[in-house]
Amino acid sequence: MTTPSSSPSVKKIENFFRRRLIAQLNELEHTLDASGRTVFRVLGKMGYLSSYSHAGKYYTLARIPSFDADGLWAHSGVLFSRHGTLRNTVVYLVKNAQAGHTHAELRDRLRLRVHDTLHDLVTAREIARAPIEHLYLYVSAEIGRAEAQIAERQRLITAPPRPGPLPDAAVVIEVLLAVIHSPKPDIAGITALMRAQGKTITPEQIETVWAHYELGKKNRASRRSRR
Repeated sequence: MTTPSSSPSVKKIENFFRRRLIAQLNELEHTLDASGRTVFRVLGKMGYLSSYSHAGKYYTLARIPSFDADGLWAHSGVLFSRHGTLRNTVVYLVKNAQAGHTHAELRDRLRLRVHDTLHDLVTAREIARAPIEHLYLYVSAEIGRAEAQIAERQRLITAPPRPGPLPDAAVVIEVLLAVIHSPKPDIAGITALMRAQGKTITPEQIETVWAHYELGKKNRASRRSRR
């Protein structure tokens, strides 16, 4: 008797993903020479994820991604989350952030605009928001947790900046190389460059490297020396 794990359809899908890692539905239909319903039946037996970017049009097997600490993974500019949908991922990130998140922070972390998603989640009371420093801070819908997040954000705003521990050496090298090659060598410019290159380096990691090596001071000195 043929088991689901050894069926010809499963083997064809496994071979495809071994070569490509991600796929659109029409590619899998072509691989199996079958309908979308059949494809999803096979994927359901194997375990799969839909992308949270590109309107969920890409798929991968659940065992393929090497997720980062937030449960995110990117391949060829297509974004996946351990938490499934963009909506679920935003809820997870907001609830687990010690100081909540602004839209800009979530946009940079998720590499796409999430304004509409945030609006829908606040309306559905799955998360909450609070005005702080002329921005909205998105926090947990649980009152006690939200109060703690707001208090932590206010503490961070008033506390003097203090660089945290440096990230891994590979991350430090990536940031320093980006500073050298970026046409706009500041934190925002480096963050944008990393995002364009599909790197999973976070704005917080960039800021830590920036502060540790006092890159802002060095850039100012370099400009003065060229005058």
